[in-house]
Amino acid sequence: MENFPSIFNDVIGPIMRGPSSSHTAASWRVGKMAVQLLNGTLSKARIEFDKEGAWVTNYREQGTVLGMDGGLLEIDMADNEMKRTDAIANERGVDISYGISTFENSHANSMQVQLTNHEGEQVHILAASLGGGTFEIQKIDGFDVKMHGDFYELCVWGSRSIQAELVDITPKGVHLSSQEKFGRFFYVFESSNEFDDGWIGLINRFEEVDKVALVRPIMPIVSGKEQMLPFDSIESLIAYSKEKELTLGELGLMYEQHRSGLSKDALYEKMDNLIQIIEGSISIGLAGTEHKDRILPQQSHLIKKAEKSKKILQGSIINTIVENVAAIMESKSALEVIVANPTAGSCGTVGAALSAVADNVEATKKDKIMAYYSAGIVGAYFAMGPGFSAEEHGCQVECGASAGMAAAGIVEFFGGSAEQALGAASMAIQNMIGLVCDPIADRVEAPCLGKNTSAAVNALSSATMAVAGFAHLIPLDQVLDTVVRVSADMPTCVKCTGLGGLAITPAAMELKEKLNQLE
Repeated sequence: MENFPSIFNDVIGPIMRGPSSSHTAASWRVGKMAVQLLNGTLSKARIEFDKEGAWVTNYREQGTVLGMDGGLLEIDMADNEMKRTDAIANERGVDISYGISTFENSHANSMQVQLTNHEGEQVHILAASLGGGTFEIQKIDGFDVKMHGDFYELCVWGSRSIQAELVDITPKGVHLSSQEKFGRFFYVFESSNEFDDGWIGLINRFEEVDKVALVRPIMPIVSGKEQMLPFDSIESLIAYSKEKELTLGELGLMYEQHRSGLSKDALYEKMDNLIQIIEGSISIGLAGTEHKDRILPQQSHLIKKAEKSKKILQGSIINTIVENVAAIMESKSALEVIVANPTAGSCGTVGAALSAVADNVEATKKDKIMAYYSAGIVGAYFAMGPGFSAEEHGCQVECGASAGMAAAGIVEFFGGSAEQALGAASMAIQNMIGLVCDPIADRVEAPCLGKNTSAAVNALSSATMAVAGFAHLIPLDQVLDTVVRVSADMPTCVKCTGLGGLAITPAAMELKEKLNQLE
């Protein structure tokens, strides 16, 4: 199970604010990790983006600054203080600045972070946002690492090698790695369990040790407690579902049990909490939201208004889906708390579709939880394939993934089989292959609202066809391979850079200029 994504770490989540999970949530997580590596009180931060990277044109507009500031200031995402990070930094006397430079990196969403404490000590970090809020710390003070926030990590800087001494005192179950560069030594202890304070004290006593930094996990699920699953591919999952007569939701729950080591009760509670936040974001959106820096006004209330005046279909589930999508997206754009599902840019699809269908079939709380686990395991396979980074693959991995996830969840509500749920996911994703990412004025609102709505309705139609017996023809794993292959043929300008598609139409450029004048 090592390296298998977690539904909670990598698919349904994070709980966040802001326009983009890649920009806002991932940068918050990088900041939260980085400040733990500094030691002492943060005084100054300098964050830079590569001039050849995807974020150079939109890091402010898509919430990277908001997220990074909040993480560095250690403000919880659900805290309303996230809406005033600039003021809080000023109140605390923390100087946070941003810029563009050139540096060696391996990902379009790379960032350099240099932090300084009040004693003048510094830490230099290279990190990348991998999509959907996931991230990787890749270098610390020039030393190569791979940190994703899902382990307890103890970092040790030294003036000479004490490898043998550290091996002798390393507890069972703790992994130790070491490097030497620039005449310096760097050690990283990694564990699924919290380190003992007394043991950390032993390390601090070595005179060769210059610095020790403890980094606590920031992801919902701590890794390293995985167990073997009775299936290791989509094909074997289908065979196992038939043998044991299990739905995809039941298999999704089993998957996360084996991935996390948590009990069913704990996993029910975790998913129920996320569902409450998702449904809460619908309620908040429908109640009305306001935010200065957005391009679309509140529109979610217009569906009921049009229905009452008999301008549109009466009592249609499509009306409810459109209304729900708009409400979630409006909550996101107003910096209210949402769940990236699997990303912030596609957060409206799964929640809107599953909420509408749940109401229609009068689903119980358990029914909803199992539908979300059905959606979650499809998202896990998507994460193992292309992942959710629009900067790498376009919107086909955001709204495409969410359409497939929602389709599988709806099949669960319909009482369909695991094979039908995966077939529905396959059809829904097939319909979204090649979808570009071209947010207007660098705000993740339009055409994102329409794409989320299309994805949600696509999910309902795909689920309906699958349960009715329509053939999906192409297995899900081959569909995911196709997404990657098509991505390679897509130009970078239509991968969330603001340099192609609708983003460069005269109307979009005029709107962007007007928004820039308001700042």
